[in-house]
Amino acid sequence: MYLLILTLPLLSTIFSGLGGRWIGGRGAAILSTTSIIITFLLSCFVFYEVTLLKTPCLIELSPWIITETYNLHWGFLFDTLTAVMLIVVTSISSLVHLYSTEYMGHDPHLPRFMSYLSFFTFFMLILVTADNFLQMFVGWEGVGLCSYLLINFWYGRLQANKAALKAMFVNRIGDFGLAIAIFTMYLYFQNLDYSVVFSLSPFYFDQTLPFFNINISLLDFIGFFLFIGAVGKSAQLGLHTWLPDAMEGPTPVSALIHAATMVTAGVFLICRCSPLLQFAPNVSIIITVVGGMTAFFAATTGLLQNDLKRVIAYSTCSQLGYMVFAAGLSSYSVSVFHLSNHAFFKALLFLGAGAVIHAMGDEQDMRKMGGLVKILPFTYSTMVIGSLALMGFPFLTGFYSKDLILELAYGSFTVEGRFVHTLGTLAAFFTAYYSTRLLSLTFLRSPNGNRYFYEHAHESPLPMALPLFLLSLGSIFIGYISRDMFVGLGTDFWGNALFTLPTKQYMLESEWLDASVKMIPLFFSFSGVGLALFHYLYSFNFLFRLKQSEYGRALYTFLNRKWFFDKVYNEWINQSLLNVAYTQTYQNMDRGLLEFLGPQGFASQIYLYTNKITQISLGFTYHLLLLLLFSLIIFLIFFGGWAFIFPFFDAHVIILLILIVFFISL
Repeated sequence: MYLLILTLPLLSTIFSGLGGRWIGGRGAAILSTTSIIITFLLSCFVFYEVTLLKTPCLIELSPWIITETYNLHWGFLFDTLTAVMLIVVTSISSLVHLYSTEYMGHDPHLPRFMSYLSFFTFFMLILVTADNFLQMFVGWEGVGLCSYLLINFWYGRLQANKAALKAMFVNRIGDFGLAIAIFTMYLYFQNLDYSVVFSLSPFYFDQTLPFFNINISLLDFIGFFLFIGAVGKSAQLGLHTWLPDAMEGPTPVSALIHAATMVTAGVFLICRCSPLLQFAPNVSIIITVVGGMTAFFAATTGLLQNDLKRVIAYSTCSQLGYMVFAAGLSSYSVSVFHLSNHAFFKALLFLGAGAVIHAMGDEQDMRKMGGLVKILPFTYSTMVIGSLALMGFPFLTGFYSKDLILELAYGSFTVEGRFVHTLGTLAAFFTAYYSTRLLSLTFLRSPNGNRYFYEHAHESPLPMALPLFLLSLGSIFIGYISRDMFVGLGTDFWGNALFTLPTKQYMLESEWLDASVKMIPLFFSFSGVGLALFHYLYSFNFLFRLKQSEYGRALYTFLNRKWFFDKVYNEWINQSLLNVAYTQTYQNMDRGLLEFLGPQGFASQIYLYTNKITQISLGFTYHLLLLLLFSLIIFLIFFGGWAFIFPFFDAHVIILLILIVFFISL
C-alpha cells in the first residue's frame, strides 16, 4: 500500500502522456484525477497509521549504488513529517487536477498537461519519502524539471520561455549548493542515510575543514550549503526572482507548484535536517535573518503589483519567509504547521484568481477589473476567506500559525529573534494592505474593464467550484483542528521526525508573553486593512498625489522595480558576464587564437603550400628542369654527392652543365 502511493502518479504520467492520443483529453483528465484522489486516500490511511498509531515505516526496495565502503538502497521513510507532507501534497494535487479538468478543458494539449501534473506529484512524493540525501536529490531535481515543463507549457509564448529558463537557471544555483553539502557529507560521514548522518552529527560538532585556507566548522559548512539549496527552491531573498515570473504558466500550475508544494521543498529540507542544524548555531542565525528579510521584502514588493497572480506570488514568497525564520529559531514544528496551513489558503487564492481570470477572458490586470462582487459572488466569498486567512484574521487557519511564529520570535529573547519579529510584524501590515487592495480593485471598485467580458462573465462550473469550496473549508477549520496536535504544549506528535535541543525551545516563553505583545500583529493587520479600504474606496486621489511627489515617486520606483534586484542581476551581473563571454571567449579565443591555430591559420597555410606544390608538379618543362637543378645542388652540397661524382666528371664540365640547365629553364 505504501508503495502504491508512489506508483499511481507514475502510472498516471505514463498513460496520460503516451496514451493521450487514444484516450483523449477527457480520458486523460479522468484517469489522472482518479489516480491522484486514490493516492490522497491512501495517504490519509498512512497518516492514521504513522502519526496516530505511532508506527513509522521504512521500506528498502533494492540496491542502488554498491561500493567497497558503502551500499546505497532505494529506501522510503514514512515518519510523521513524511505523513504530513503526503497529506499536503496529495490533497492539493487532487484538487488542482480536478480544477484543471475544466480550466484547461479547451486546451488541445490537455493530456500532456495532466501528464506533467502527475509527473510533478510523483517527484514530490519521491522527495518527501526518501530515506537518504541522494534519493532526495533525485526528487529535488525532478520537481525542478517538472516546474520547467509546466511553466513553459504554452511554449509558443516568449515570456513563458523566458520565465521557464529563469526558473531553471536560478534553481540550479541552489541545487549546486545542495550538491556540495551532499558531497561533503559523504566525504566525512561515509554515508548518506538520514539515520546515520543525523546520529553522527553531535560527534562532529568540533570538527573543522579547510576552506580557502580558513578552518571552519564542518556542520556549519554543510548546514550553510543545505540552506543555499533551500534558498533556491523556496525563493528566499537573493534567489527569489524566478517565483513571480513563473506566473506565466497556467493558473493550476501556480496553485500546485508555486503555492503549496514545490516552494515548500526548501522548508521541508531544513526541517528534515533539524538534527544536523541544531549543532550548527551560526547557520541557524543566517536562516533566521534571511527568512525575516524575505518576509519583509516580498510584502513591500507586493504592494504595487498590478498583475493578479503576481500579487499572490509575492505573498507566497513572504509567507515562505515566515516558515524559514521559524525554522531558523528551531521551531520546526511551527514551521511545518504554517506550511500545511498556508498550502490550503494559498491554493484557494490562486484557484480563485484563476476563476476570475477565466471569467474575464484571460485578463490578469487588476486595474481592468472591478465590480465583480455582484457577478462572481461565490468566487468573491472564497477570495475573502483566503485573504483573511493570509492576513492572520482571528480564528481562521493562518491566525494559529502566523501569530504563533511572531510570538516565538519575540519570546526567543535573542537579537535575531527581535529583528525578525519587527520585520514580520511590518510584513503582516503590508500583507493586509495588499490583500485588501487586491479585493478592492478586483471586486469592490466600479467596473473598469471591457464591457464584453462583463456581459459574458459567469461563475465557475462545478469542477472548478468544488475545489474552491473544499479549500475554503480547509482555510477556515484546518488550523483550529490541528493546532493542539501539531504545536500544542507537551504534544508528542512529531516523535523523532523533528529534533530540537532543550536550550532552543521557546514555546513556553511565548505562551507567557504579555497580551499587548500578542496583540501587536493583529493591530498591524487591522491597520493595513483599514488603510487600504480608505485609499482604494474613498481617497484614491491621495495615492496619485503621493506618487507625484518627489519622495513618493522615488519610493514608488524603488518598490515597483522590486528593490532593483532584477536590474542588478540583469545589467551588472548577467550583462557583464555576457560581455566577457563575447569579447574574451568568443572574439579573442574562439574567433581569434583558435581560428589562427585552426581553420584560418595553420590549416589554411597547409592548403596554400599544398596548392603550390600541386602547381609545380603539374607545371611546364622549365619548372621541372629548375626543380631538377635545385635537387642536384642540394644533393651535391648536403649529401656528399660532389665527392661521389667528382672522379668521373671534371669540375668545369659540371659547372657548364648547371649553366646550360639554368639558361634552358629561363
